[in-house]
Amino acid sequence: MMRMRLMWFTVGFAATAAVMGNFLYKDLLLDRHSLSLQLKNQFDSLESRLDSVSPKE
Repeated sequence: MMRMRLMWFTVGFAATAAVMGNFLYKDLLLDRHSLSLQLKNQFDSLESRLDSVSPKE
């Protein structure tokens, strides 16, 4: 009886940890993608403003 409880507790704990790890991984991946996209947009905007200000040769 005690071994079965320990086994089910271990299985439940491992499943919960796996689900939480999956959510955390997806959240961090989404944040990283969002940050890189935001930086790319800002640098593209800055580059276009610098191109419009710089003298043409």
